[in-house]
Amino acid sequence: MPLTDLTIIIVSYNSQYWLKKTLVSLKKQYLSQTKKVVEVVVVDNQSQDETVKILNQQFRWVKVIELEKNSGFAAGNNVALRQVKSPYVMLLNSDVELTETSNFDHLIETLENAPKVAVVTPKVTLTNQELDWASHRGEPTPWAALTYFSGLERLFPQISLFSSYHQSAKDLNQPHAIDACSGAAMLVRSAAIKKVGLLDEIFFMYAEDLDWCKRFRDAGYTIWYQPDVTVIHHKNKSGILSLSRQTASKTKGYFYDTMLQYYDKHYRDVYPRWVRSIIKTTILLKKGTL
Repeated sequence: MPLTDLTIIIVSYNSQYWLKKTLVSLKKQYLSQTKKVVEVVVVDNQSQDETVKILNQQFRWVKVIELEKNSGFAAGNNVALRQVKSPYVMLLNSDVELTETSNFDHLIETLENAPKVAVVTPKVTLTNQELDWASHRGEPTPWAALTYFSGLERLFPQISLFSSYHQSAKDLNQPHAIDACSGAAMLVRSAAIKKVGLLDEIFFMYAEDLDWCKRFRDAGYTIWYQPDVTVIHHKNKSGILSLSRQTASKTKGYFYDTMLQYYDKHYRDVYPRWVRSIIKTTILLKKGTL
């Protein structure tokens, strides 16, 4: 039997304030209550702030892995994933806060009772209590992307034909299968990781979670949404909404660049060349380079 039931991995980059908030809430709302043996690993992507100092002084129960360069979200997680010995592993963002309803044991129970489920996500909400739709995703096919960027999903959120990008027609108060969730909070079966492999490091940040979920689905697994467990996502605090203007601009670029990377990986050989041209033009317009 493994000595650890669950490994929680947090990748950090210049997010000392939010990371501290995450770890304090993790300790209070989950670690102090669970009977599971849980290991918490923080992978620091060469932060230039005092993240590592704070971890070593105030959170000695955390295993810290210091990287020599900022390798990105996927690569950072993979460093820790290669060392995981537990049957379950959870990716958690450094800007996620746990609440009274953040008992991750219920997520583990889902995987224990459903062997075909590879990934289970809690209900991830924003600070205004609305759902973080990035955690409740459909497969971003060209049609799904068209309905989303054209505004059809916003106009007809309860019609599946037009709302497949975020699968908003589904009952958010009930557990159900989705196509993909967010790396901000996803609990994964280690045996499934061994089957499909680690996160794809061609994605520096963004889309690596979509890609992982697709690979799990292609391998015959299911992605599960469990709204009985919730967390708060203080979204993009170390990314697009970072206090650093340079970091915010750079991560916004990554966000749009990965859209085309994802399409090229999974759909370039499926659709005619003109479809890619339309997608690329749309992305460049959204990115503001046209």
